[in-house]
Amino acid sequence: MSGGTAIKVENLGKKFIIGHRLEGDLRGSFSQRLRRLMARDGGGTREEFWALKDVSFEIKKGEAVGIIGRNGAGKGTLLKILSRITDPSKGRFEINGRVSSLLEVGTGFHPELTGRENIYLNGTILGMRRAEIRKKFDAIVDFSGVEKFLDTPVKHYSSGMKVRLAFSVAAHLEPEILIIDEVLAVGDAEFQRKCLGKMDEVSKGE
Repeated sequence: MSGGTAIKVENLGKKFIIGHRLEGDLRGSFSQRLRRLMARDGGGTREEFWALKDVSFEIKKGEAVGIIGRNGAGKGTLLKILSRITDPSKGRFEINGRVSSLLEVGTGFHPELTGRENIYLNGTILGMRRAEIRKKFDAIVDFSGVEKFLDTPVKHYSSGMKVRLAFSVAAHLEPEILIIDEVLAVGDAEFQRKCLGKMDEVSKGE
């Protein structure tokens, strides 16, 4: 992968196995259940479903790219693969840079830990030293606007508060690649504008 490339995806695919229950009358259902018990196959039929198939693209450093598609098109699956949450079934991808991702409300947070503790936890996961996290700490808290609840366990946060803190952590801990799903829709319009501005800074390496 060239030095100017952030993400390169080649023929990526993700397959899931879907189960279907067998239908029929009562007598047929009983015989099917008996066969399932004897065969220990779990019953029903199984079908392959490709959430992604033969996906290829390349993103250069400094580019901001949006993935658009209908519900069920595989957008979330693709982002989970790039975030290394799940593995592809076929194909390959390369990432050049430290990745921070925000895909679902509360992703990466331990519910029993406080907001303060989760900031340090996420920084450690990203490979940052404690001194580096401490240097960014005030900026993270100020951007998130949850300083009043910083020492409260995250399980007591509202969805909006979780998103505020999660985005602030993801954007301030010096990621080189920031992957975000539709989770920001939970926040209010003012915070969304702040997020867009911060994403622009990250893409420019500021």
